[in-house]
Amino acid sequence: MSNDQELGITESKSHSPGDWYAEVVLKAGLADYAPMGGFIVTRPRGYALWEGLQNHLDSWFKDTGAQNAYFPALIPESYLERESDIVEGFDPEVAWVTHGGHDELEERLAFRPTSESIITPFMSQWVRSHRDLPLRLNQWCSVIRWEATDTKPFFRTKEFLWQEGHTAHETEDEAWDETMTRLSQYERLYEDVLGIPVMRGRKPEHDKFPGAHTTTTVEALMPDGKSVQGGTSHYLGQGFAEAYDLFFTDENEDERPAHTTSWGLSWRAIGALIMTHSDEQGFVCPPELAPEQVVIVPIWQEENREEVLSYAEGIANDLEAEGVRVELDDRDERNPGFKFNEWELKGVPVRFEIGPHEVEDDEITVVHRPDGESVVEDRAGIADAMEDHFDVVYDKMYEAAADTLENNVREADSRDEILGTIGQHGGYVKAPWCGDEACEEEIKEPISAEIVMVPLDRDEEPCGDECAMCGDEAEETAYFAKSY
Repeated sequence: MSNDQELGITESKSHSPGDWYAEVVLKAGLADYAPMGGFIVTRPRGYALWEGLQNHLDSWFKDTGAQNAYFPALIPESYLERESDIVEGFDPEVAWVTHGGHDELEERLAFRPTSESIITPFMSQWVRSHRDLPLRLNQWCSVIRWEATDTKPFFRTKEFLWQEGHTAHETEDEAWDETMTRLSQYERLYEDVLGIPVMRGRKPEHDKFPGAHTTTTVEALMPDGKSVQGGTSHYLGQGFAEAYDLFFTDENEDERPAHTTSWGLSWRAIGALIMTHSDEQGFVCPPELAPEQVVIVPIWQEENREEVLSYAEGIANDLEAEGVRVELDDRDERNPGFKFNEWELKGVPVRFEIGPHEVEDDEITVVHRPDGESVVEDRAGIADAMEDHFDVVYDKMYEAAADTLENNVREADSRDEILGTIGQHGGYVKAPWCGDEACEEEIKEPISAEIVMVPLDRDEEPCGDECAMCGDEAEETAYFAKSY
């Protein structure tokens, strides 16, 4: 097989999205499969995307009072057992350490599936009175959940990177405000950085975080009609505080349990980014996150090589001076066409093509990755013009994703209509629901679709009077979809 064939994407996004997605991840240099089933190796280009997400979120978290900390990856079994809902909810997914070297441990240690059971006990030691509140902690780490059987890099793996925030507050209102603050930050990340519109909602009671009072979510719709749970923020109530002795004395010297929250976003966001924007040419990355925002491809013949390269180097220096992440591809052994294909595959948002005509006219040919649109810019002031180009590229990406969402939210008022709509179109189907989990099974069992969210406002009127499945009085609107 030639290098050009190896470089190209051979699968179709519309006809075989799973195979296409895997090919983009591998050929764009984002990840490789690990020798253990269910794990991946994150390559530098893929990790750079995670660092970009991390930098944005970390800054926003710190601006709103959170401090970073780090807790052990291994949690004693006795700690997990203090919160029965955690044990019940995560038990099938827990990876256990039973030996240290050749010696059997006195107590099994769980590799964290989530960290409420190790963080909350220490928060209880650090909080004594209302003056110690609110306490806001966040950690960046990996977790292991032994659930993944069909590995899909970034979407579903046994180990994944994420952040998890944990906070304690005096009142329910303060804790709820915290929950909404974090949900809004996740929405901001998806919409302003990733270029993906999301819908805000909450999980139905039977699908909320184990032990939580309320689980809120941002959901993103992929082009293949499946939903991605983009990030969740949980109001935990006082149950975790009571289980782990997180009490404080209020202004009247009365002892009360704190109201706690937790919130997390994983590298599933990278999966959503790849699936949403990429195409048959490869990865497409928004400028805000791209490891290289601009690639410069000089096009020369031997008689004008030095002149073209000198011109291209000057442009690269100007961009770097303005903080633009730029790559000058001056490799002799590759022709321009190969370079175009390679950088398109890697997702660079903007390409500069510079040949002798551009040098002669003191211009630059600028090409946008999402749609291949080509415009000619004056050499003078090109660094200042880049922000506008990045905005245009982002707008193209966001608008395409917004069209997908807008055109794929439908309503139904019967079981058959829900099944038929999801089966034919995918996307979200709104239907009135009585609140009984058994009615969700009527949809889940035949087509593996589920209720991905219900409206955030518990007082919102349902979209119909009768449950679409059983005919009983509807309590709320359910959004059904297949999901990753």
